[in-house]
Amino acid sequence: MEPTLSGIHHLKLPVRDLTAATAWFADAFGARHVERFDHYDDAGELFAVIIMLPGLDVPVELRLAPAAAEAVAGYDPVTFGVADRAALQTWVDHLDARGVAHTPVVSGFIGDLVELSTPDGLAIRLYTDPKGGFDAVRLDRERADTSSPHLTHRLMRR
Repeated sequence: MEPTLSGIHHLKLPVRDLTAATAWFADAFGARHVERFDHYDDAGELFAVIIMLPGLDVPVELRLAPAAAEAVAGYDPVTFGVADRAALQTWVDHLDARGVAHTPVVSGFIGDLVELSTPDGLAIRLYTDPKGGFDAVRLDRERADTSSPHLTHRLMRR
């Protein structure tokens, strides 16, 4: 019998400031802080905050790791899916209303996306889900806006 995975247990993102990161995720995504899961060291110092994002069924751990946060600034460790182009526009409108900076909507290989940056400089992308799921996707290298200066990282090169 081959081993299988049951899903993603949680996501972990490095941050330099737990308070600032928690506030930013609450503002940008409506994250809810789940204090009962917070992590404390032996001296009683808080070193990780656990949040839940609406629509995501796995926790996100914001881990106090200043050197790691600085080292990966500009990297895009996670891309969250949104149902379609209309849902992406709803996010753009939400982010605009909250004053959260983001890129314009750009074309990717299999949909449209926007990117925003955490206080630590991590790039978080919101990407439209592929119609029919990933098994139905045909990668369209001609569709992607690989020249966009707005993304922290350019989309995969041809």
